[in-house]
Amino acid sequence: MIDRQQVQKIAHLARLEITSSEEEAFAPQLNSILQYFEQLSELDTENIPPTTRAIELSNITRNDRSQTYSDRELLLKEAPEQEGDFFRVPQIMSSDED
Repeated sequence: MIDRQQVQKIAHLARLEITSSEEEAFAPQLNSILQYFEQLSELDTENIPPTTRAIELSNITRNDRSQTYSDRELLLKEAPEQEGDFFRVPQIMSSDED
């Protein structure tokens, strides 16, 4: 049975800041999840092949193809920001050179 102290440990490991009222609420919820897994473990799955989903899915995609765009100026005007002849995009990685 998961108690409040274990909820605090789980929150710490998950880097979550939760309040004491959330700790109290999460303990029974986590216990309920674990009870469900115990219930599932009672099922005979010996001859059941492992699956990732209940139904098969396939993604319908088109082939990529390179295409030249004739009006470069119009294309650059459509960009939210531009820098010279290039699209300006937000920095997503930091560098130590700053």
